[in-house]
Amino acid sequence: MSVFGLFGRKAARRRPDTDGPGRSVRLLIEGMHCTSCGLLIDDELEEVPGVASAATDTRSGHCVVRLEEAVDVDPAALTTAVEAAGEYTARVVG
Repeated sequence: MSVFGLFGRKAARRRPDTDGPGRSVRLLIEGMHCTSCGLLIDDELEEVPGVASAATDTRSGHCVVRLEEAVDVDPAALTTAVEAAGEYTARVVG
């Protein structure tokens, strides 16, 4: 089974949206071992109200989370979402 079968259509788009309105938060994530880890984390983050998109780079351990324009997102909600995805830890670095 392909990654697309496991994670659905969201897996097809994993480039961070750095253009356009809104702001972004950068997370440093520990505990990832493979691309599937990053996809699981992205899916959990995208369920947080106010998150427009998430793109995790498993090589660097960083994730760029794009936030919707007029919504305030508590950074603790982002780190909690990462931890809910599995045995990962996250902290905001920018």
